Amino acid sequence: MNSFYTMEANEVVRKLESDKECGLSTKEGEKRRLEYGLNEMDKPRDKSLLLRILAQLKDPMILLLLVAGGLSIFISGGEDVLDACIILVIVLVNTCISISQEDNAQKALKALEEMSSPAANVLRDGKIQQMEAKLLVPGEVILLEAGDYVPADARILQDSQLQTDESAMTGESLPVEKRADITLPSNTALGDRSNMLIAGTVVTAGRAVAIVTETGMQTQMGQIAKLIMKEEGGKTPLQEKMGEISKSLSFACLCICAVLFGVGVWQHRPMFDMLMMAVSLAVAAIPEGLSAVVTIVLALGVQRMAKQNVIIKKLPAVETLGCANVICSDKTGTLTQNKMTVVEHYPADQFKQMMTLAVLCNHTRVEYNSNKKPVFIGEATERAFVEKAHEHDIFKTQLDRETPLIAENAFDSTRKRMSTLHKQGDGKYILAVKGAPEEVLKRCTYVATTQGVISLSKSERQRIQSVNSQMAHRALRVLAVAYRVFSVRPNHLEEEELVFVGLAGMIDPPRQEVKKAVMQCIHAGIKPVMITGDHKDTAVAIAKKLNIFQTGDIAITGDGLDMLSQAMLEEEIEKISVYARVSPEHKMRIIKAWQAKKQVVAMTGDGVNDAPALKAADIGCAMGVTGTDVAKGAADMILMDDDFSRAVSAVEEGRGIYANIKKSVHYLLSCNIGEVMTVFVATLFRFPQLPLNPVQLLWLNLVTDSLPALALGMERTEHSVMEDKPRKTEEHFFNRTFSVRLAWQGVMVGALTLLAYCYGYYWVEDGEVANTMAFATLTLCQLFHAYDVRSESQSIWKVGLFTNKAMNKAFVVGIILQLSVLLVPQLQMIFSVVFLDMSEWIVVAILAIAPIPICECAKWFNRIQEKTKKRPA
Repeated sequence: MNSFYTMEANEVVRKLESDKECGLSTKEGEKRRLEYGLNEMDKPRDKSLLLRILAQLKDPMILLLLVAGGLSIFISGGEDVLDACIILVIVLVNTCISISQEDNAQKALKALEEMSSPAANVLRDGKIQQMEAKLLVPGEVILLEAGDYVPADARILQDSQLQTDESAMTGESLPVEKRADITLPSNTALGDRSNMLIAGTVVTAGRAVAIVTETGMQTQMGQIAKLIMKEEGGKTPLQEKMGEISKSLSFACLCICAVLFGVGVWQHRPMFDMLMMAVSLAVAAIPEGLSAVVTIVLALGVQRMAKQNVIIKKLPAVETLGCANVICSDKTGTLTQNKMTVVEHYPADQFKQMMTLAVLCNHTRVEYNSNKKPVFIGEATERAFVEKAHEHDIFKTQLDRETPLIAENAFDSTRKRMSTLHKQGDGKYILAVKGAPEEVLKRCTYVATTQGVISLSKSERQRIQSVNSQMAHRALRVLAVAYRVFSVRPNHLEEEELVFVGLAGMIDPPRQEVKKAVMQCIHAGIKPVMITGDHKDTAVAIAKKLNIFQTGDIAITGDGLDMLSQAMLEEEIEKISVYARVSPEHKMRIIKAWQAKKQVVAMTGDGVNDAPALKAADIGCAMGVTGTDVAKGAADMILMDDDFSRAVSAVEEGRGIYANIKKSVHYLLSCNIGEVMTVFVATLFRFPQLPLNPVQLLWLNLVTDSLPALALGMERTEHSVMEDKPRKTEEHFFNRTFSVRLAWQGVMVGALTLLAYCYGYYWVEDGEVANTMAFATLTLCQLFHAYDVRSESQSIWKVGLFTNKAMNKAFVVGIILQLSVLLVPQLQMIFSVVFLDMSEWIVVAILAIAPIPICECAKWFNRIQEKTKKRPA
């Protein structure tokens, strides 16, 4: 791209072959439109519905479910399709939910288009005419005034007290002064290009004549659009873990089929019967309810977050935030209020007079909304004075009426001050002055005190200068206020022999709730990082107040980042807490550097300049009130009330969701291991008959793989989740502790089932009773075991036996279904079971309940071990 900001205005006009007096001709404009195209954003090609469906069906878990459905039809000879139908419904639901998530890049680009000004005042053929912004071409001469959106990137040719709001593009919280009569170095950051206008920003004050330098995708906004289009959304940690589970289960199922079938054939059992049993066991071992459980648990989490004013656009997003190691946040509008506020003043005893003068010397308009609350319209700094004055019952409308404006000297960047002349009720005239302290103070001869107006001594002047320096060091924007009274109206505004009144320090202050939220992040092992387009000193001052910047941390500017290679940035990334004067490209580099360190990165922001980083991050979080449409379109979640602490609540929710999904996996697989062990041990040790038949296995699969697993997903989040460090992305889902727990609990379920079978076969000496006892014990044992899994470490009595209402309902439904099969004669025939007598039912009940005391003892032993480890040596 051309560096037009390095050129003189006339040189830019010559380079673009235009005329600043007449603009382009209509013929030349049409010619250039054919060459450069329309001044609008490119649109990504939409994927067809078929491609979206196929993309969903490529998921390993979905493929595994479809295979399981086919196998279930095969083993039943096509007569029993209930399990296959359930699987098909699960697949369809998951596919519909995923497809309903719109293409976020397309949304963001649509919002970018809508941000452009619909019309622009253009100089064509020497005449001013209004034209659609999308028809502009490079070389077009445009005219802008306060309130206009800038329709394209442009070099300023003429200006009159011009200021623009660039916060959405650069993160600069204050309006930026613009000038036509300067040239800048080639390495000037975007936020410091004061002779350029950026497409999508707003003119807040003054007027300008400018020449369009770039349009469409070549503008700074277009570069952001390219970054959004280019950035592909990676897999979330949850998707990676589910893929891991799918692969592990696929391998396990193949092994089960092969080994069980091989052992059966080696033992000269009927080949077809062994094939049926092997396939049935493989189908039972696949927790087809898991995919539905994950979807429903995430959906419930989304509903809970919506009640807290957090909108989740993608289901996995809330879980992803739960494992975030780093939260990179924009400053302006996210950590701060995006509203200049007077926070300090000197001296304290002159506050009322200082506010009165600052409100008089002010262009802010005060209007009232339907609720009769004041709405302040004007430049941010001036608005800050009026808002502060209103808090102390100093009203601008009343002052303007009682002390009308007579004349003024407007603020400009050379004078660095503003003065207004007003007529007082006593017939005298008062000149109110505000501006840069060094400019105002050197024109002051007197100082206002509680004793009255006295001469400004050298020591008092030095004290004022010292206070000014201290305020500036705290990154406050400091303005001085002074006045002079005239008996008769002066011929011109004499800004000499002024009476110094005071200094006002202002800043875009941190949001009240953010400091607590930052401390919660740090306590939870999450590193907060500030990324802003604002100045370094201001950023560091805010970061210190929020505890983001601590002893030993580093702050770096965009220029400093440019001097670091990506490899060097990755080495230093953990030391840097504040990034200032950065561009969208810099933000992308920062996100990528953290991701290269295997960290899960969350990014919060509200501006157009945040959009690429919001999309590149593992989870993007946009502000709902101050956030631009572009930021919202690129983000995965939106904080509707702009409360940063909601992001911390989402972290807790995400961790709770992951913990609940892990509980569901724990329950499903430990139960399935018990089923596999029961059949495999019976086959290996040549039991006279197998404890379970294929129909019973599929029934088990239906009863225990659905409601209890879903109920575990609805478990309340344990308070301890925010005391743990974030889990690492490389951490295996089936880590050693989890795998050992799965294994021994699966063996426990299988052993209890085999005990029931052996009691019936060898004590009662009845094969049908043995089969029925094994079937009843295995089903009921799994239902009771669901209560054990509700907490990995806490006793079920401490968690509360009946606190999970969904679990209680699932248990009751499971008991009713199983008893129906065991007691209803018509169903007994289908499932090959018989009536049990009282003694047999007592044995079944004891074995079914046994997992609760066994697991309680194991948890107690683990808690004792944990306390021993923590005890000092």
